[in-house]
Amino acid sequence: MDWSTWLAFFAASWAISLSPGAGAVAAMSAGLSHGFMRGYAMTLGLVLGIWTQILVVGLGLGALIAASSLGFTLVKWAGAAYLIWLGIQQWRAPAKPMVAEAAPDASGAGVRTRRRELVLRGWMINTVNPKGTVFLLAVVPQFLELAQPLALQYGVIALTLGFTDLVVMAGYTALAARVLRSLREVHHIRVMNRVFGSLFVGAGALLATFKRAA
Repeated sequence: MDWSTWLAFFAASWAISLSPGAGAVAAMSAGLSHGFMRGYAMTLGLVLGIWTQILVVGLGLGALIAASSLGFTLVKWAGAAYLIWLGIQQWRAPAKPMVAEAAPDASGAGVRTRRRELVLRGWMINTVNPKGTVFLLAVVPQFLELAQPLALQYGVIALTLGFTDLVVMAGYTALAARVLRSLREVHHIRVMNRVFGSLFVGAGALLATFKRAA
C-alpha cells in the first residue's frame, strides 16, 4: 500500500468511525454508566472486535459468510439478539444516582474484572456484527494492492481503523461522561437508561433487517 492509497484509506477511516452505530452507542453508554476512565475500556473491546473482523475477512471466512445465506443469517441474528439483550439490560438497570466508585481493594481485582467485562462486551458488539464483515469485504479490497504482501496491508488497515476508532470513541465516551456529572436525580438516570436501552434495541432491530447485497 503506497502513501497516497493509505491517505485515502485514512480519510475513509474517520468517516467509518464517526458514523453512528452500535459501537458509538456502546461507547456513550459506557461513559454514562462508568465515567471516562473505566468506560473507555469498552472502546478497547470495540477495537479488538474490529481487528477480529479484519482477521476474519483476511482469512477468507468473511467471504464464506457473505456467500452462505445460512451462515450470514445465523451470524446476523446472533448479533441482533445480543444488541437487543444489551438494550433490555440497560432499560432495566436500576435508576441509581451516579457517584464515584469506591476505591479497589489492595489487589485491584474488582476493577480489573469490571474492565474486562466491558472489554469483552465491546469485543462482542463488533465481532458478531455481520454488517461489519460485509462492509469490510466491500471497502477493504478497494485499497489493497495485490502485487504487494497482503498480510502487511491488512495489518496497516487494522492499525489505521484501530487508531481512528480509539480517538472517535474517546470523544463519544467523554461526551457521555460529562453528561454523567450533571445526573443526580433518579428520574434523570431512569430516562438515560431507557434512551440508551432503546438505542441498543434499535441497533439490534436494524441489524436484523440488514440484507446482503445481491
